[in-house]
Amino acid sequence: MFDLDFPAARPLTAYGWDEGFAESFLPHAGQGCLPGRVVRVDRGRVDAVVPDGTGVRTVLLDTALVATSDPTRVPCTGDWAVVDLHNGRVGDHLDGVLRALLPRRTAILRSASTKRSEGQVLAANVEYAVVAVSLAEALDLDRVERFVSLVWESGAQPLVALTKADLVADPAALGHLVADASDAAPGVQVLAVSAATGAGVAELTATLSGATAVLLGRSGAGKSTLANALYGADVQDVRAVRDQDGKGRHTTTTRDLLVLPGGGVLIDTPGLRGVGMWDAADGLARTFSDVEQLAQQCRFHDCAHQAEPDCAVQDAVEHGELAVRRLESYRKLQRENQRIVAKTDVRLRAEIRRDWKRKQALGRHMMERKRGPGAG
Repeated sequence: MFDLDFPAARPLTAYGWDEGFAESFLPHAGQGCLPGRVVRVDRGRVDAVVPDGTGVRTVLLDTALVATSDPTRVPCTGDWAVVDLHNGRVGDHLDGVLRALLPRRTAILRSASTKRSEGQVLAANVEYAVVAVSLAEALDLDRVERFVSLVWESGAQPLVALTKADLVADPAALGHLVADASDAAPGVQVLAVSAATGAGVAELTATLSGATAVLLGRSGAGKSTLANALYGADVQDVRAVRDQDGKGRHTTTTRDLLVLPGGGVLIDTPGLRGVGMWDAADGLARTFSDVEQLAQQCRFHDCAHQAEPDCAVQDAVEHGELAVRRLESYRKLQRENQRIVAKTDVRLRAEIRRDWKRKQALGRHMMERKRGPGAG
């Protein structure tokens, strides 16, 4: 039988298994099941790694038994799952059945690209989310704020990577771009990186070491190229960006989980054309902490920051202390988030939020334990 004791689970430690996940698996012990981590989900089937007595291997799993009307509860890359290897359907080339998901510590959600008000999980159980933004085109600070808000809401730590930094020849100009991105994401580390020259890669590698991270960004942001640089080999297919519009070609079509040679796990995701808000009020408040702090100084607690008297936010705009662009971005994302919240099931949303808060607290505790005392 699989031993839940942490040292005995070493075949999975490279994938992020720890004492906390072992404890979550306890209710399923003795049922002939094994824990496994989802490394890929593709067309209703799941690839996962499980310890089966001979090391770690990839198995193809059937997700039918865990299908649900709530799309945020279906398996996603990064999930830890309960895997039954004794009921595989050989004729369908299935080695087992995915019975259940272990509670998620973090989950990055966006509004799904459908007419219905549904959320989509982009990655689960990640400690860092690297928002890749290409410097091959004009820096889109609105997109940075959107991604960072969703990451903060998930419970993960955002990090902004300005990719293709070698295309900015002037060091001073590059410094200004980093500063602009830092202003758009208070409290978030911003790195200018170049897979071509290696600039910033070592620093990013050191930050992500030993943790689970996900790469997020639009097509052409250089995520797969960056994944190869972090891995130290060409493990992800890379294609040239279209010259006429700077857009990528969706090289990565599934969310793939890679174990980094130096320790840690990396999830590469397909390019995202659109990233809709999904009940991210807390994430927005953290991303726009400067606006929120100014709002506390307004005369009226429900100030709309438009024509009200003694509005500290408008005063900051007039005195050049707050950019008009940033205030407009704040308003836009707030309106979008309020619309999606109004459309979703209030009871279900409250239940999910309570569950997330518990898992986020556990995730932060476990990440601090992994880093050890005094780690930055």
